[in-house]
Amino acid sequence: MSANPGWYPDPGGGQGLFRYWDGNAWSAAVSPNPSAPPPSQGLVGSGTPQQGGQPYGQGGQPAYGQSPYGQDYGSSAYANHQQLEKKKSPIGWWIAGAALVIVIIVVAVMAIRAVTGGDTGTTGGPVTQPSQDACPPETSASPEAPVSHPADGRVHGGPLSYPQLGSPWGRPQAPPNPVPFGRDVQNQWVLDQLNYDGAGNNWVASILVGELQAGDGFFTPEQGSQIVVKCILGAFYGDHPVESHVKVNEKSTIDGHDAWLVESQLTFDIPRLEAKGELLIVVIVSAGNRSGLYYASIPDTMPELVQPARDALKQLQVDG
Repeated sequence: MSANPGWYPDPGGGQGLFRYWDGNAWSAAVSPNPSAPPPSQGLVGSGTPQQGGQPYGQGGQPAYGQSPYGQDYGSSAYANHQQLEKKKSPIGWWIAGAALVIVIIVVAVMAIRAVTGGDTGTTGGPVTQPSQDACPPETSASPEAPVSHPADGRVHGGPLSYPQLGSPWGRPQAPPNPVPFGRDVQNQWVLDQLNYDGAGNNWVASILVGELQAGDGFFTPEQGSQIVVKCILGAFYGDHPVESHVKVNEKSTIDGHDAWLVESQLTFDIPRLEAKGELLIVVIVSAGNRSGLYYASIPDTMPELVQPARDALKQLQVDG
């Protein structure tokens, strides 16, 4: 017996996430929304489709509609699939049988939820209300006090700075809609498409520096990069699938400080948006008792802006 195509609780164990079953195989995509449309490239492949939450940039302000990461959190089902493709032994058949059992269990769970109104007593809530908590919690309800930065021709945010970029980049400013993973943020942006959705939201190329706000507890630069990218995936693209092709995911050094660099080429198909992809660059820098954040997203409709983003990264400086 084969389950009907649809979104089911992630057999890879992703908390509050759902994975798409096309009737024959699991997709690489996960989503917090079980009512989302099927992913455009649902089967396991080289990319990692993701689903997001609500877009930023309301009221005609620049939208920070940028970015996923090529690591599929809760992706053990994908890893199992790869192992099955590699192994041609009786053990592989046992694994395949176990995968079939998982599918049957998932179907049974969905049937129980349909009868009981959605609560099986194992998830803590109805299937129609998955977790949307992809971003770090706010540390304070108080507005952030303005931070004074030197007028030295550099764009300062948190412990980091880079040389200010000239035209067509706008003047440095705090984002009109604060990013949920950063504070003391300054950015420069270039308009890509005005009012792309008919609701007053703009699509932009953007470079941003600030201090990483990642909640309580200690985290390494690598862990910080995961926090930021997960938040971006869950908040900046609405419910539209985004496929991520990771080019770089490695330890780095910025101005003599430990850092972690992630670069990924994203592809998506958002209604009325001319851009069908963009380059994502995220760098987390360890700066003493806090962490600095560099974040750039360059739409594929503006390839001439990729080099300025790379130049800014090369000249990134830790101010303290």
